[in-house]
Amino acid sequence: MINCPSCGSNFEGDLRLGCPSCGGRSVGPPLARAEHHLPSYGRAVIVSAGGVAMSGVFLASVIMALIEFKAFPPHVGSIVTAGEVSAWRLKWVMLPVALIVLWGGARIIRSIKQDPSRFIGLRAARMGFVASALVTLTIATLIGITVPERLERRQWGIEAATNAPYYTLGRAQLEYRDLHGTLPAQEDLVKELGTLPDPDGSIAEALRNLEVSGYEPTTVLAAASTKGKSLVPRGSAIRNAATAANPATDRGVSFTSYKWRLPGEDKILGNDDDVILQDGLIKPVSESSSSSFTKTRTP
Repeated sequence: MINCPSCGSNFEGDLRLGCPSCGGRSVGPPLARAEHHLPSYGRAVIVSAGGVAMSGVFLASVIMALIEFKAFPPHVGSIVTAGEVSAWRLKWVMLPVALIVLWGGARIIRSIKQDPSRFIGLRAARMGFVASALVTLTIATLIGITVPERLERRQWGIEAATNAPYYTLGRAQLEYRDLHGTLPAQEDLVKELGTLPDPDGSIAEALRNLEVSGYEPTTVLAAASTKGKSLVPRGSAIRNAATAANPATDRGVSFTSYKWRLPGEDKILGNDDDVILQDGLIKPVSESSSSSFTKTRTP
């Protein structure tokens, strides 16, 4: 079977008689093989180019991160931070490419070692392979050391989403106290907070399906004593709070503080993940401790 160099067709016969397809004929016998063949440097260039390309892309990404964060002149901390950011940005591109480059580079280096008479550039190929491996290892390491912090921040996000309505409730309590001079009682909680101005609907959303059984408004009876002497004069009575909007309340006491047990991430009250909203501060139920002030429970 002969391949015509003019048209590429295959046929059986003598090319000197002409190609049946295009009519082209050879003008002489085939050229003799060269006595000396120069070894190829192409395979080594491929491996070296892979290492240079991966290193360049990663370095360019780090520089862009430094520019983005305005971290010039850079120092060790800013370079590490920029490297972490770049590693996360490039992970879905560089890691698959690295697997292909490392696998292909190992095969090419093996072929160069097996036939050194045809292929040269083993040292350059090895340097390119090492560069690819170092970039891959650097990206994997920078991703690995930031995983705990990212998991922690993800948990912060979950907690923030869970606690956002509770902070709204704390804000509503402050607004109600500013308007009425006291905090609402448990039995009137939803009704009273529902009367507050709510232009964005956040208070109404927080009050929807709200569990009020864990709400405990309190009032301070006496301040802490120093060396056995009360800081509040004897015989002083609990005065009703008075504001310009509400000169005097109709309650026997004015509630000045509150403690509110609310469901945690599982939205079920009474579990270990519950949180305590106390005077606008949120903390896990496990960290809640009793106050040092003497208080009266809701009447």
